[in-house]
Amino acid sequence: MSGASLTNFNHFKGTTMHDLVKDYYGRQLQSSADLRTSACCDASQMPEWLKPLLAHIHSEVMSRYYGCGLVAPQSLVGCRVLDLGCGSGRDVYALAQMVGEHGQVVGVDMTEEQLAVAERHRAYHREAFGYARDNVDFRLGYIEHLDALGLEDASFDVVVSNCVVNLSPDKDAVLRQVHRLLNPGGEFYFSDVYADRRVPSALRDDPVLYGEGLGGALYWNDFLRLARGQGFGDPRLVKDRPIAITDPSLAPRVGNIGFYSATWRLFKLDGLESDCEDYGQAVIYQGGIGSQESCFTLDKHHCIEAGRVFPVCGNTWRMLQETRFAPYFDFVGDFSRHYGIFAGCGGGLPFDDAEAHRSGCC
Repeated sequence: MSGASLTNFNHFKGTTMHDLVKDYYGRQLQSSADLRTSACCDASQMPEWLKPLLAHIHSEVMSRYYGCGLVAPQSLVGCRVLDLGCGSGRDVYALAQMVGEHGQVVGVDMTEEQLAVAERHRAYHREAFGYARDNVDFRLGYIEHLDALGLEDASFDVVVSNCVVNLSPDKDAVLRQVHRLLNPGGEFYFSDVYADRRVPSALRDDPVLYGEGLGGALYWNDFLRLARGQGFGDPRLVKDRPIAITDPSLAPRVGNIGFYSATWRLFKLDGLESDCEDYGQAVIYQGGIGSQESCFTLDKHHCIEAGRVFPVCGNTWRMLQETRFAPYFDFVGDFSRHYGIFAGCGGGLPFDDAEAHRSGCC
C-alpha cells in the first residue's frame, strides 16, 4: 500500500457506520461460517463455469471472504476491472484469471485486516495463474471516496461489487464515483441486498443487521432513482432471490420487511430513454461469449438465443451495440423511425417469479 493511499484513507476515518463495518468484518468475523444470515452468502447461486477459477485461489483468501456467489460478468479478456469492497481478494483473484495477464483488476476495501490477507498472497496467485507479471492491485480506502485513491476518470471498463454497496452510508456517492470511473459504454455489474419497503431507522442502526447487509438495504425504488440520478439510465435486473431470515434472534426484529439479493447491471450510456421505445430494431447473437455460447443473458428478461433474430427496444440495442458486447452481435435497424412504446414492456415489482422472456425485449 502506498503512503499516499494510507494518508487519504486516514483523512476520511471516523464515521460511525464505517467503524461498525470495519469492526464486524475485520475483527468479529473470522470466516464466512460466522455470518448469521444468507444475505450475501449462497454458494448455490454460483455458476458451474466459475467454480474452477476458485480452485486456483489460496485457502486463506477463500476462508476470509464473507460471500459465496461470485460477481463476474462475461467477456472480460483484456479489460480493466475495479472491485469495490474486495475484502480478502477472492473475487479479485478470480477476475484476474478472466481478464488475462494483459488485463488488470484493482480491489478497494476499507478493512486493513482483509487487505493484509489479499496482499500477502499476490506472488502465490501470479505463479498459480502462470503470469509473468502481477495483474492485480489493492487500495485501502472507502468506496464513497474513490477520488482519494488516485484513480483516473474513465479508466475502467467494468466495476463490480459483491454485497458491499448496502454497507455504505452514502450510496449516492458510490454511484457517482462509479459513473466517473467508467469508460463510455462501461458497466457497473454488482450484487446487493434490497428491501420491498424503506427500512426503519431502528433497523438501520442495529449493528448486527447492518453488518449482515440488511440494515443498510435500499428500498428497490429508491435505488432506481439514485442510479438514474447519477447517469445510469434504464438499470437492468439480472437475477434475484428472496433472503430468508432464519436466525431466531433476528427474524422478529425484521418483521414483515421482504429482503432480496439482486444482481444489477448499469451501463454508462448517455441518453438512454426512460421507457422501452420501439424503433423496429433487432439483434442476432453470433455466440462466442464464454459459457453463454447458445444463449446470452443480458438481464432477467433477455435470454438472446444464438442465430435468432431477436427484436429489441432502442435501449437494449444500444446496451449491446455501444459496449464490449458489440463484436458478438449483428445489428438490424437504426433510430430513423419510431413506432411507439415497445410491445410487451411493463413496470411492476422487479423481484417477481416471472421466467425470462425469450422472444422479445423486456
